Amino acid sequence: MNTSLTSSTSRPAHYDIIGRAANLQPSTKAKYIREIDRLIDAGIDPRDRPALSSYAHELSSSSRAFLKASLHLLFEEHVTNLKASATGANVLDVQAALLNIEAMTETIQVQHAEASKTHTWLSREQIELITSQPDQSTPRGKRDYIVLALLIGSGLRREELSSITFDAIRQQPSKSSMRDVLSVLGKGGKRRTIPISAKLARHLREWKSLCGDGFILRAINKAGTINGHLSPIGIHNIVRQYGALIGIPELDSHDLRRTYAMIGYMSGVPITQISVLLGHADVKTTMRYLNLEVDLESSVSDFIPLAGD
Repeated sequence: MNTSLTSSTSRPAHYDIIGRAANLQPSTKAKYIREIDRLIDAGIDPRDRPALSSYAHELSSSSRAFLKASLHLLFEEHVTNLKASATGANVLDVQAALLNIEAMTETIQVQHAEASKTHTWLSREQIELITSQPDQSTPRGKRDYIVLALLIGSGLRREELSSITFDAIRQQPSKSSMRDVLSVLGKGGKRRTIPISAKLARHLREWKSLCGDGFILRAINKAGTINGHLSPIGIHNIVRQYGALIGIPELDSHDLRRTYAMIGYMSGVPITQISVLLGHADVKTTMRYLNLEVDLESSVSDFIPLAGD
């Protein structure tokens, strides 16, 4: 699929893609098509992020939400084709294209209801518990362990984890020895280096010996055969599955990323370094991850003289 929607010849293509979406009601499909038509009529190329942002800013909140969802749906097929075309020679170009598509949809800011999900951080005990759940005697269990261990042990975003390849595992010299690291291409095409533990590196190399080069996360069919690539939705489902096993059915991959940050902060890692490791452009974002805007040790409620036992 062409990433430009500004040509009139692209209209049948987006009608067809949205029309084939089996999980959408006809009324929702009509709204998706309406917003894409309006975008085309305005002459906006979604790859032009400033123009897209300015255009979306003038829309109503509901129109922004439908536009964001419709673009995500239209480019979902393109993302699948990009991943399928990845080779050792072009994998960096594929990663960059995937991140550009992600950045495009994130350009459209949608206001959510004020009542939001309470963030979750796992304790050290819960980390050990959840990573002990996968049955590593099976390919699926080995893969699931890798999903959980990478999210908690390197703080990757779900989309970064979905697109990372075995080429990202490298060694760099530290003060005393060689250190295993991940070289990660993040938002905005910015590359960062994330040190990982020797245990996680060992599990990654064992997994590579089983499934070969290419993407680290693989789909596994019902017969247990490693086949294809694991999507961000697949990662989400795995996190929910194992979260339920430890009594946290609403656990999200971002909760594991926050846990990575919190364990580092509680262990004395400077917040500025944590911010760099997470790929945050602003340390204020990292502070929100760590809930540092609210002092849970001493708060107003501690000084309210309520009557009773």
